[in-house]
Amino acid sequence: MKIGVFLLIEPFASVEVQLQRAQQMGFTCADITDTNAGGSMLGTAGFSPTVSLDDNPFAVRRLFEKYGIEPTAVCAHAGLLEPSSAGTYGTAEIMKAVQFAAAIGIKDVVTTDTDPRSAWAKSLSHQEQVFVMAEKLCVPVEMAEDYGVRILLEPHGPITDTISGMQEVFDRLGNPTSLGVNLDTGNSWLGGTDPVEMAKAFKDKIYHIHWKDLAAEWEPKRGTLYGCGFSTIALGDGVIDIKGVCDVLKDRQISSSTLEIIGDEQILKRSVSYLRECGM
Repeated sequence: MKIGVFLLIEPFASVEVQLQRAQQMGFTCADITDTNAGGSMLGTAGFSPTVSLDDNPFAVRRLFEKYGIEPTAVCAHAGLLEPSSAGTYGTAEIMKAVQFAAAIGIKDVVTTDTDPRSAWAKSLSHQEQVFVMAEKLCVPVEMAEDYGVRILLEPHGPITDTISGMQEVFDRLGNPTSLGVNLDTGNSWLGGTDPVEMAKAFKDKIYHIHWKDLAAEWEPKRGTLYGCGFSTIALGDGVIDIKGVCDVLKDRQISSSTLEIIGDEQILKRSVSYLRECGM
């Protein structure tokens, strides 16, 4: 398994600066971490590591290749429970991400529901949440099949943080082969699910992993939050059973994964070593 890094290493810095830092630390792969439709003011100014889905995907790939970094997934995290709006990252952006990924040979596009923010989203029943989410994914999943790309659901919201909720979305969409799972060890645990059990439940559908471990100080918040952006500790130093996840998935032949860790170079390198010790 290739172990990459999220391109949010340096604050307020461009994609190119993030790639330089990843190369300096010895990484050879990374997610396209932040994406947007249209232009980004901060991205254009070089203060944000965002990639426009309306940019030339081949130019983006050449930028990655310049630093010896392989882009392994396109992150397209959406607000799938929110009412449809041109100002909310949703179906249109996921479809653009599928086309972007397919153009340059990236197999996986990662998305999620995200916790409800608006009063309307918060008012939805569980079944309504499943339906709204599946409806917004219907066309992107069909498009992904045609383009030879997979859309991976990441635990990061009230539906995807549960095994049953995730399965309900799969079932509502007819369990297509173009829909899989990006297991996030930190988000699933924080949402109240055992990531080892999620790994077992979706073992055949997991194609990418976002690795996080969390310290004991997070335990009182468990079951009340839907995901956290990053961990600040090395894998193996926290309360999440990372080794248990590895034991389930080490024979799965997953091609790539990503460290979602904010920390110095030693924390990242220790995390890679820990995963290797666990058989990944």
